[in-house]
This record gives sequence, structure tokens and C-alpha cells, in this order.
Amino acid sequence: MATTITINPSTGEKIAEYNRITINEAKEKITQSKKTFDSWKQKNFEERAQLMHKLAAILEGNKEEYAQLATREMGKTIGQSRKEIEKCALVCRYYADHSKELLADEIVKTEATKSYVTFKPIGVILAVMPWNFPFYQVIRFAVPALMAGNTGVLKHASNVQGCAFALEDAFVKSGFPTGTFTNLNIDSKLVKDIIENKNIMAVTLTGSEPAGRSVASIAGQNLKKTVMELGGSDAYIILDDVDMEEATDMATLGRLQNNGQTCIAAKRFVVLDEIYDEFLALFTKKMKAAKMGEPTDETTYYGPMARTDLRDQLHEQVLKTVAQGGRLVLGGEIPDRNGAYYPATILADLEPGMEGFDNELFGPVASVIRAKDDAHAVELANNSVFGLGSGVFTGNKERGERLALQLEAGSSFVNKLVVSDPRLPFGGIKNSGYGRELAAYGIREFVNTKTIWIN
Repeated sequence: MATTITINPSTGEKIAEYNRITINEAKEKITQSKKTFDSWKQKNFEERAQLMHKLAAILEGNKEEYAQLATREMGKTIGQSRKEIEKCALVCRYYADHSKELLADEIVKTEATKSYVTFKPIGVILAVMPWNFPFYQVIRFAVPALMAGNTGVLKHASNVQGCAFALEDAFVKSGFPTGTFTNLNIDSKLVKDIIENKNIMAVTLTGSEPAGRSVASIAGQNLKKTVMELGGSDAYIILDDVDMEEATDMATLGRLQNNGQTCIAAKRFVVLDEIYDEFLALFTKKMKAAKMGEPTDETTYYGPMARTDLRDQLHEQVLKTVAQGGRLVLGGEIPDRNGAYYPATILADLEPGMEGFDNELFGPVASVIRAKDDAHAVELANNSVFGLGSGVFTGNKERGERLALQLEAGSSFVNKLVVSDPRLPFGGIKNSGYGRELAAYGIREFVNTKTIWIN
């Protein structure tokens, strides 16, 4: 029987081994999910909300257990793991309290006696999810989908199967009917068969651009809707009127949060020429001072990357950037220690055409870019195939807003790092994907927007 092995990225030691299910077993679980949907869709919002509030309570009540599990499996610092679980509970409560109004019928005045738009669930939704936020990414899909009346099946990343099963167990303990939320521990090679299953009505994926292209292509061939939240190379413009201490603090956090492995992490820093050297010097000082270490140590700023192969790929990108003319200011060497560690690294003087400018660096590596003026900064920021998040750091909010409106991204924040918030839509453009999660826009992605006309 095929198995999945989870490895602690901090030590390289085996954590656990899980049996993969066969395609036939997966089909049986999907069939059960479809049967559950037939009854689940009949429940009213109050009934669904009651269970969702129970899920929030279970997540909070077991926060330390879940946080330790996430840290063991993918290496994020324990403090950030705890915050991830807290955010999961927040999303549960938000949709429990607001789904009814978000999906309320919309009356449209026509010559009919009565005409309106109503929003109905469509069935079983497949989610293909990544490892970097092993609880939150799943909750972000599952909670609105289930509150809308759908059911969900999860294909989670192999290296966080402990988190996947813990989530399935949490839904069961909350009282959700069997099949409402199901973990499918299958080999990635079987995803195509799962997408093609007649009971799968739509697919949502958070992950890499290549994975998104593959899944979207298969779903498209089967006329199934998809939502894609893919990679990003988020640019943050640093203007010459900025509070330098605050800007470099946010830049350091933005680049090292989640050990640098966040789609919406600050990755490219586009700095105006007048303050370029000052920013780079202070940023380097703070990145160097950030403590890399064991993620369960409360004083650790950032821990290991999730896997050694990912660490090695990142290192190759750093070496390639330097070979192309980028300047290595800090880091850039694989440490002599166990685990998938990589030091805080800064590549400066980057230009279009360099690896660190053009492609996503999914780890603790920052790209610093010089801009002549505001217009040039926007041009450089937008010179990317990605368009997930972006930001502007400035002492003038009006100036910041003016530039934020010009940035080609799904989100543009001024004087704050981009975050996902259940009250606001989240997603990207260009090669960062399409569709939206969260808010009213997210919960309406996987419903039948249905017109009712009565003469």
C-alpha cells in the first residue's frame, strides 16, 4: 500500500506515515460527499451556522495542538501557527454570521409580477491546497463553500497530511454530517481522475502557476468552473517621504513572515533613488539581526523552509540572479546544519530580465530595485507576469493611494502588508490566477446565480 511520509523540516526527522487511498476509495468518498450534499443543501443558514460556530470553538479549544502540528509539518514559527488557527476561527464566525445576508435574494424590478436573483449551491467542490498555511488555506475554501450549501473534498499537500486529517476530524467533532468535508489522501497523479469525476462540480486551487495551469486545463476540458490563487512576486514601492524605521520593519516582516513562503509576501522592493542606499543599509541591518532557528523557540523570527528540495531550488535562483548581475548583499549560502534552513538574503540592484526580478522567490530572499521617480516605480512594479498583491510605503496617504490605484494586482495596500481578510475579496490577476476568495465575492464563486421570473 502506498504511503505518505511527513518530515520535520527543522530536523529532517520522520514525523508520521499515512496510507494513501486508491482511486476507487476516493470515488467512494466523493459519492458519499454527493449524497451528503443532497441533504446538506436543504439545511437553512441557521443550522449551518450553528455547526460553523462549533467548528470555531473546536479550533480555538485545540489551538496549541493544531499549531504545534503545523509547525512540525511545515516549519513555521509557533507564534505564527497559533495566529493561523485564530484566523481560521475568525473566518468560521464571519461566515456563520454573514452568509445569509451575503447570499440573500436580490429583487430586480422588471415587467414581471416578481423577478429576482437567487444563489443556490452546486454540489461537491474539489480543493487542491498547498502546505504553506496548512489550516487556513483549507478553511478559506471550505467555510464559505459549506455555508453556501456545498460539500467539499480536499486534496492537500503530501507534507501536511497530519493537518489535513486534523481538519477532517475537527469538522466531524463539530457535528457536520459525514461527507460534508472529506480529506482525500491521494497521489497527485490521481487528481485528473478526481476532477473528471461526474460528482465534482468545480475546483479551487491554491498553489504554483504550473499546478494551476494543469488543473485549470483538465477542469476546462470537463467544463467545470475553477478558482485559481497562484504565485506572486509582490512589489512594494518605497517612496522618499517614508518613515524609514517603520518601512524597514514592515519590509523585514513582509519578507520573513511564514519563513518567506507566502504567495502575498513582500518580495520585490522598488525604492526611489533618493533613499535607495539608506533603505538598503537599514533593511540589511534588520534582516541580518532577525533570528533564524528552531520554529518552536518563541524567540525565533523565522524557521526553516518546508522542504530541502524547495530550499535548494531557491538557492539556485539566488546564484542565477547573481550570475546575471544582481548584487548579493546578505546571506545566499546554505548553512551547515540539519533541516531545510536558508538565511535571510538580500539581492540588490536588480533589473528586468534577472531571475530575482522576473520570477517568484518563495523563501526568505528579498529583491531590491532602484527607481528614478514615482512613475518609474509603478512601471517596474507592474513589469511582472504576476499580479497578486502589492503595496506602497509613504508618508503621504493621498500619494500612496494614487500609486496603489495604478498597480496591477488583486490587492494594493498602503502602509500595511497585504493580508487576506474575510470581509474583503482576495485573489489575483495575470499569472497569479483568477476568481476570488472571501467576502461576498468568494462565497458566490461556487453557487448557481439563478434568475427567477414570475408572471
